[in-house]
Order: sequence, then C-alpha cells, then structure tokens
Amino acid sequence: MRELNPHLCRMKVTFGSLVITAGICGILSFAFLATSLGTEYWYIIEMNPTNTSDFENMSSHSGLWSINEGGKMTTDTIDSFPADSSKYTETELLMLSMHSAIVVVLPCSLVLLLFGGICGLVSSLARSPVLLTGTASYFFICSLLTLCGVSLYIIYSDKALAETARQVGAEGLAYIHTSFGWSLGLAWLSYGLELLTSVLLLVAARMAKLQQSSPTVA
Repeated sequence: MRELNPHLCRMKVTFGSLVITAGICGILSFAFLATSLGTEYWYIIEMNPTNTSDFENMSSHSGLWSINEGGKMTTDTIDSFPADSSKYTETELLMLSMHSAIVVVLPCSLVLLLFGGICGLVSSLARSPVLLTGTASYFFICSLLTLCGVSLYIIYSDKALAETARQVGAEGLAYIHTSFGWSLGLAWLSYGLELLTSVLLLVAARMAKLQQSSPTVA
C-alpha cells in the first residue's frame, strides 16, 4: 500500500492554512478598501472649542467625492473633472489633477482586488505554482496602486492646507485643527493586507512546487 511521506503531509496541511489565510486577508483588504472609498472621513477639519461663534460651521469631514460641512446633512460634490478650467489657478489645476488621479487609481485597485480573489481561488484549487505566483504578483500590483492612491491623497491634502494657509494667513488657521480620518486608516489597512496576501501566496506557491517535486514512498 502506497503512503505519502509524513513530511509531505505536513506540507499539505501548511499549504491549506496558507491559502485560507491568504483568502481571508484578500477578502478583508477588499472590504476595507470598499468601506474606505464609500465613507467621508478621509480628512477632518475641526474648530477649536475656545473659538466660538463665527467659525463654528467650518467644521467638516470629507471623502473622495464629497464634503460634509457644519454637521449638515447636505453634501457638496467635489468636481475632479471640471468642464471649464480657465477659472482655476495653476495651483488649483494641479490639485484637481492630483484628485482626478486619486479617484481613478483607488477604485481601479478595488476592481482589481475583486478579480484577484477569483484568480486566487482558482490557483489555490489547482495547486499550481505558476498560477499562485502569478496571483501573488497580481496582488502586489494591487497593493502598489493602493499605496500610490493613498500617498497621493496625503500629498494632495498637504498642498490643499498649504494653499488655504496662503490665502487666509496663519491667523485664519489658528483655531482650526486638521487630521486624517479613519477612512484613510482603512485604506492603509487594505494596503497592508494586500501585501500580506501577496507574500502568503508566494510561500504557498513555493510549497506547492515542493509538493510536486517530492517523491512518494511505498
């Protein structure tokens, strides 16, 4: 009767746990990025409590496509692709271009993650080292897109704050506190999970290759 090498059996168990963990990380990365894109807490502007009256309603929180100001239910849409660019300054046009890139790159990464999950499922079931390596590379590309989008948003926000300070002066911002919100944090978590998924799939590909090359004993 033919039996599998005990070392090979241990490898099979490890392979299964690896692909399951990679699958969970992939699903979480998709869920975090989707939640991040759909919420409006990427950037938060709060008024200092010591400053009352006139600037009270300037408190706001914003997402990639809209801004919620003064606690109102209505939202102002951010126009990333204006039809008439002549009314904007060079700095404003640069910021609009950056924002346009952000709202294209991050949703693109989300869509790619969806297809990556399908590829990961197929390659895991097939136990193909080539497919697993390809899927790992695919998730690595997704993580780079997410990283580019998030990093570009941080640069965009810093430039927007600098432009505001230039227009209203340092005194105008004295009572204003700005910070990045939890929506951006979810995007960072998604990036980390995408990268982890890629690493786990690479290890699984290596183990699958070792399984195929390991001989069986009688």
